[in-house]
Amino acid sequence: MSDASTVDAASLMPEVIRRLEELVRIPSVAFPGFDPDPVHRMGDAVVDLFTSAGATDARLLQVPDGYPCVYATIPGPEGSPTVLLYAHYDVQPAPESQGWSSEPFEPVTKEDGRIYGRGAADDKSGLVIHWATLKLLASSWPCTIKILVEGEEETISHLEGFVEANPELFDADAFVIADIGPQRVGRPGLTTALRGDVACTVTVRTLANPVHSGMFGGAAPDAVTAMVRILDTLHDEHGDTVIPGVASGTWNGADMDEAVYRDGSSILPGVDFLGTGSLSDRIWMKPSVTVLGMDLPNTAEASNVLLPEVTAKLSMRVIPGSDAEAQLEALMGHLRAQRPWNCEVIVERVKVGNPFEVEESHPAIIAAKDALAQAYGADVESIGSGASIPLVASLKKVSPDAAIVLWGVEDTEKSRIHASDESVDPAEIERMIVAQTLFVREFAASTGSPAGR
Repeated sequence: MSDASTVDAASLMPEVIRRLEELVRIPSVAFPGFDPDPVHRMGDAVVDLFTSAGATDARLLQVPDGYPCVYATIPGPEGSPTVLLYAHYDVQPAPESQGWSSEPFEPVTKEDGRIYGRGAADDKSGLVIHWATLKLLASSWPCTIKILVEGEEETISHLEGFVEANPELFDADAFVIADIGPQRVGRPGLTTALRGDVACTVTVRTLANPVHSGMFGGAAPDAVTAMVRILDTLHDEHGDTVIPGVASGTWNGADMDEAVYRDGSSILPGVDFLGTGSLSDRIWMKPSVTVLGMDLPNTAEASNVLLPEVTAKLSMRVIPGSDAEAQLEALMGHLRAQRPWNCEVIVERVKVGNPFEVEESHPAIIAAKDALAQAYGADVESIGSGASIPLVASLKKVSPDAAIVLWGVEDTEKSRIHASDESVDPAEIERMIVAQTLFVREFAASTGSPAGR
């Protein structure tokens, strides 16, 4: 079966690449303040994409307060399982300040064979993997297949509430989320744990208004200095996140490859890693808090004043198995307790995204690992991810006994998702098309579906 799937996938690849390039050319940034027209244009393009692959009822569903999602159902044989394929059609912004070496929304294949462009990996690659999977299965659907493509995964998503309010649309026996990837191309990895992501803002106030730094500096505290003191309490001298009540753990799967991580993270030569413990522990099973932004004057506009008020936005990744709500409360409580020079501290919640752990004994996970091993001809690694996919928790609420298959082509080493020169390896797309097609067939067969045998 794997040989036939490989040949079929190879014959599709020119069309896969053409379609991927067309999708990358649409600047579907769903962030507030960006032009909404390309996002809506992208939604329409995704409907056309899946209609052309056999999902004849593909359509846009209006998500309250957000961009629409694309949805379709392809009925399978009676008694067969349901597999839902998920991806997202929105992308991160690509500002000039990131330092792209080519136009982000004009895809280009460079000497290394990779396709460069914003969204080429995250997550328009997932769209074409799903498209090709449908094309390869279209002659004989082995099970019921649902399509769910989100339009605002990269920003403040409204899809979770919509899914939970309409459980009958999204119930399934397995959810396949093609929005992640292996450590390195050609090295199959199945993600079995995701850290959660919680966020808040902290505002520090010390003065009623700005005052001259020469006349009053030295006794009157400025908000920036107070903020720096507060933020310094979040890490110890090793760089570990140390907040009372925030959980830490140990990773038991495959090790994170240090060379891959160092290359992918773009750490400068001579700069040390943060934290203690194994590299896998630090990025998959320990918390990490990050200052995402701070409201400050830039250096060109800075003047000789003490700032009266400063706000920072913080994100904290929380470990699989922990209660994300409780972890956010621990972070917020810690921040409120820090009051250098009795300054005013106001902490406000932004969001909660739950962590997730895969049940590796589930038949769908066993089928997924077998499919990866066949497609790659190599042993499959169980890996973690420091990233978060909040929708997973909502899908589990809809179908508590379903499996979550987390895979894709966003390799840690070179994809550079969310950064400049994002790229994807076409050979990896082909391997994942083979793996996903094999998975659907094998999972259908394992449940007794006649068409899956």
